[in-house]
Parts: sequence; structure tokens; C-alpha cells
Amino acid sequence: MIEKLKVLIIDDHTLFRKGLKEILLDTSYIEDCKEAKNGHEALDIISREKFDIVFLDIAMPDINGIETLKKIKTLYPEVKVLMLSMYPEEQYAMRSLKLGASGYITKSADPEELLRAVEKIVKGGKYIPQSFSEKLLHYLDKSNDIPLHEKLSEREFQVLLMIARGKTLREISKDLSISIKTVSTYRARILEKLELQNNAEIINYAITHGLIV
Repeated sequence: MIEKLKVLIIDDHTLFRKGLKEILLDTSYIEDCKEAKNGHEALDIISREKFDIVFLDIAMPDINGIETLKKIKTLYPEVKVLMLSMYPEEQYAMRSLKLGASGYITKSADPEELLRAVEKIVKGGKYIPQSFSEKLLHYLDKSNDIPLHEKLSEREFQVLLMIARGKTLREISKDLSISIKTVSTYRARILEKLELQNNAEIINYAITHGLIV
């Protein structure tokens, strides 16, 4: 029997938060559900209130889900975090689980699967969808060599994906609230670490390694 739970949803899309909140509050063992629209607001809320499980979106502006996860697990290591994402599972799940996430699930999952994830996590387990488990094992077994992009910092990896999706340095600067000069520095580091020459090669690298769809 699961005791009454208090949860926090962190996502920058209001409609998604409201929809998820409605599903959760319709569950008998979830009695309270708070919302945060970004990582900064979430960290402020977590500093004042205790939650049994946190739902955290990976793709958020300013401070993304991976960075938010790192801060949460550093400051409040006991907090259980379920990552929510639309990104290719292998790449982001690996990073999330390594940083202490209790589970990973895509936003396209049905409510029943979501609640199975909640139940497993609050009981002390980790949740990964069955279909994804096979992909993760395949990803781990693909090679003994660490892919070059695994050597990137979280911010470099984020900039890599944004460049690969066709965003300009100015657009990246605005989305991440950092200067264009800083974005250029990240780009230079990415090119050096991945042994690439230009944006076209970054895009090709990202497609080849399944980092974008």
C-alpha cells in the first residue's frame, strides 16, 4: 500500500503541467501536486517543501532539466526524480541515470505507464520502459569506446544539439540567456572535442549518432 504522496511537476509548458497534474490528482494515493515552470523556481520550492517524487522535463530554457537534476541531487540527494522527455532515449537517459535520476519516461507514455513508474520509484526502485531497456542495453553494448560527445560538458552538449537543429548563435544566446561570445566559445570547444570543422559536420555528427531525429 502506497502512502499519500506529495509531488512536484517541473515543466515550462503550462498545458502539459496542468494535464499531468490532473492525471496525478485523480490517483488515490497522490494528495498534493505543486508546479514549477523552470529549474530556478523548482529549486526555490524544494528548499521550502519536501516532495516524495519530482517530475522533471529535460527540455527547458535557461537552466535545462539535466542541470536542474544535478542541482537537485547535489542539494537534496534524497529527492526522487523522474525525468520526462521527447528526446532520443539512449543519449539523455544515460546522462540522467548517471546523475541520480530514479527513472526516465517519454511524454508520449500513457497514464497507466506513468503511474507504474511512480509506484516503482516511491518503493525505492528505478523505472525504465521495457522497450527502452532493450535500447539502453544496445547503446551500452554498441562499443567499448566512449563516444566523443560523452566528453562534452552538459552545456556543451546542449549547444551541440541546438546547433544540430539549425539554431543560429544569436538564437542560442537568447534561448540560454548567455552572450553570443560565450556561445561561440562553446561551439569552438565542441568542434575541438568532436574533431570537427564546421556546423555542417556538427549536424552530420548528431544525425549519425542518433542525437537528433
